[in-house]
Amino acid sequence: MRFTRVTLFFIAFIITLGFYQLARNFLAEVEPQTFQATEEVMVDLANLLAEVVAADVFKADELRTAVEGAHRREIEARIFEHTKRTVGIHVYLTDAKGVVVFDSDGGRREGEDFAGKRDVARTLAGKYGARSSRDRENDSTTSVLYVAAPVGNPAKPDGVLTVYKAQADVLPLVRERQRIIYTACGMIGGGILFLIGAVFLWLFHPIGKITEYARAIERGERPQKPKIGIGREVNTLAHALDSMRDVLEGRRYAERYIQTLTHEMKSPLAAIRGAAELLDEEMPVEVRMRFLENIRAETARSERLINRLLELAAIEGRSSLEKPEELDFHAIVARAIDQARPLAEVAGVRLDDRAATSPVLLRGDSFILRAAVTNLLENAIDFSPRGGAVDIDVESAGGNVVLTIRDHGPGVPDYAREKIFERFYSLRHHSSKRKGTGLGLTLVRETAELHGGSITLEPAAGGGTLARLTLPLA
Repeated sequence: MRFTRVTLFFIAFIITLGFYQLARNFLAEVEPQTFQATEEVMVDLANLLAEVVAADVFKADELRTAVEGAHRREIEARIFEHTKRTVGIHVYLTDAKGVVVFDSDGGRREGEDFAGKRDVARTLAGKYGARSSRDRENDSTTSVLYVAAPVGNPAKPDGVLTVYKAQADVLPLVRERQRIIYTACGMIGGGILFLIGAVFLWLFHPIGKITEYARAIERGERPQKPKIGIGREVNTLAHALDSMRDVLEGRRYAERYIQTLTHEMKSPLAAIRGAAELLDEEMPVEVRMRFLENIRAETARSERLINRLLELAAIEGRSSLEKPEELDFHAIVARAIDQARPLAEVAGVRLDDRAATSPVLLRGDSFILRAAVTNLLENAIDFSPRGGAVDIDVESAGGNVVLTIRDHGPGVPDYAREKIFERFYSLRHHSSKRKGTGLGLTLVRETAELHGGSITLEPAAGGGTLARLTLPLA
């Protein structure tokens, strides 16, 4: 993914750089091309006017009248996005020596010797004369374009007629063309970059979701299959990954439980077999009763282990609840208390239900939830001292329902807190001094995750352990 992002970044960078160079070249050509076109028209105009005045070089008054009349005209010529409203061209006329005899710009150049000016000097020499000069040397906006034509015989002119025009008159057209180039390059380049971004999001954003989905599975979580849009390729990949996950989890699940059941059943079966063989021998009654008690205890342990494995098997193979129903959590807790009450009576522990009787609605699986609550209750009973109490409460807070079960036993040692939810990790019970199956809290954790909730075990104030099961409300 990182390599792909870097590649796309360089593609976008190259495209941006390419459009920048393209726009730069276009923009660099706009101004000179515009001035060249203007100069071409001015050449025609200069030669046309030169023919008009060729009969009498010094017929300045009529030329002045014509130019001043043209400047007084009101024009509204729409040239692309620019509107031209006045005549912006002027004329000056020199004699054969290069002295200005007429200037349409208020006569301010009349009497000056322009024989050294490039437009006049080259034209008097029988060549094409033109120049670009600034009225104010330090101000580029005062540049004026001069184009000259010979009056009379081009080889030996009677004078020079120069048409001149301020370049500032043409700049609006230049700026408009530059704006069009900027807009076109920006839209095309932006469109290409947008398409690249869209392709990236369309292809690689779903792949990122699938990658995170795979990592969540690797961490042992139960994520929902991500919604990745309508792309055929990524959907096919997601379906294949989901199917592969189910197949692999099914195989690992069966292998793990066969190994677990085989390993965990060895100890109680060996104890039962040993006690049964010893019963055939002659022994005092009290010893025989102790062996019989061992057989009953190990049989109960085996039965409990099998029941826990069956309960855990009902939920560990699931990635989500198949058909969640709207349930009254308080009723589930009440049934779990009834189920755990015989065990509490045998252990001499009182179950103190402090929960309100009003319904608390959530969505889930009643069988799994009752098994989880029952395991929490049995765990609290096993670690409670005889004559002690287990406090039970259910309350709603922040869109969740919270079940708290508090015992008054020795609590969870610091070294065991990080392992207490691991499979087959167990501490010795307070009353029986035997270890449990190590599956009850694992089942509770799996149930919480399957329902989108959480389970925590914390030291209770005044001693004991506080179990807190949090589940989202319907």
